[in-house]
Amino acid sequence: MATRIRIFLDTSVIFAGIWSAKGGGRMLLRLGEAGAISLVMSRLAIQELEGAPRNKAPQSLGALALLLDRSDITVVGEPSATNRSDARSFDDHPANAEILASAMGSDIEYFVTLDRKHFLENEKLPLAVAFKIGTPAECLEWIRRRLRRMAGGRT
Repeated sequence: MATRIRIFLDTSVIFAGIWSAKGGGRMLLRLGEAGAISLVMSRLAIQELEGAPRNKAPQSLGALALLLDRSDITVVGEPSATNRSDARSFDDHPANAEILASAMGSDIEYFVTLDRKHFLENEKLPLAVAFKIGTPAECLEWIRRRLRRMAGGRT
């Protein structure tokens, strides 16, 4: 069996997937649930996800836990000191740098985010990392093209 594509999700994508039943974030969660792709997140992203509902809607924590479990998300451990240092050179915001550092050490193929300021519009970042960076819609298109190539079809 072929290895599944590993996709790292930023917190913003999970929030979008929770609040929109039809968007790209939700589709990525569904693909994870179906076992078509392997979804990855950092511990910090999980803490950020739990923080908002815990303060504003604690009754929704169970639904959040169920969604994460069904999507078969792998939570990666702490990033290395080297990855932390490298990530800080691209973003001095501590939480963003920590999430990026986790992605750098996670053997992923795609980092999915909705954060334009810190990730999507950072021109130096894509040149320095071994994975693609984009929005949920861009990632879904990349997956579609990749699957077509694997099946011997046109791109």
